[in-house]
Amino acid sequence: MSSQITTAFVEQYSANIQMLSQQMGSLLRDAVRIESIVGKDAYFDQIGKVTAQLKVSRHSDTPQIDTPHSRRRCSLADYEFADLIDQQDKVRLLIDPTSSYAKAAAYAMGRAMDDVIIAAALGTANTGVSGGTAVALPAANITAVGTGGANTMNIAKLALAKQKLDAGDVDPSIKRHIVVSPTEIQDLLNNTTVTSSDFNTVKALVQGEIDSFMGFKFHVSNRLTTNGAGNTQCIAFAEDGILLGIGKDVTARIDERSDKSYATQVYYCQTIGATRMEEAKVISVLAN
Repeated sequence: MSSQITTAFVEQYSANIQMLSQQMGSLLRDAVRIESIVGKDAYFDQIGKVTAQLKVSRHSDTPQIDTPHSRRRCSLADYEFADLIDQQDKVRLLIDPTSSYAKAAAYAMGRAMDDVIIAAALGTANTGVSGGTAVALPAANITAVGTGGANTMNIAKLALAKQKLDAGDVDPSIKRHIVVSPTEIQDLLNNTTVTSSDFNTVKALVQGEIDSFMGFKFHVSNRLTTNGAGNTQCIAFAEDGILLGIGKDVTARIDERSDKSYATQVYYCQTIGATRMEEAKVISVLAN
């Protein structure tokens, strides 16, 4: 066979682009309260609880009971993505990657949204008339890493998180959610007796047969943060306890750029912010 036969070989290219493993959009957007916001900041007024006064005599004076007011501030920030595809690139690639770039950008916007929600749940919330007072998540709202006799996630930690929400008078009719990492799901399987009903429930949770356990709807995310000790900060919360403010929802533009040799530009942007609305409705559950 001629040694020149290799010159007849044809390079073969894939006709499709495979998206690498990644979180495809936001997991938490539908788990929180959503408000449309116009302007840089938005303020949400709140009414606290009052106590009825016992009437001790007939024709007594009408009591004056001041109703407590408070407010939370939600500040917006801009997020964007852009990439270019030269006309010559499409020829060399034998495919048009524009739609795949658009998918990647949309997924990135969703992940940024989750990051904003997680940071707001665990961070300081701006309160007061002008939002100038920073309120941290109270230590009482943090379930210790050693709860239940183990640093890993266990049934006792879930039960304590539920108890803390109940003790805060959180209306049980409000949907409750918990965000955990894949490690915590595995911990629940390892720390629960195989013969117990809890194990069977967790096993069904892992297999996708159910998505709820102990009153919480589970969301498995790899975007949870750790504290200074390296513990994963899982988040249990009532749905309206975290607010996602949307100034401009995810917007896409795919245009030719005349200033870039008529390359195709894929552009995505969004303007969002988030805040914790009430400390009683958010619990941090620590696990290794």
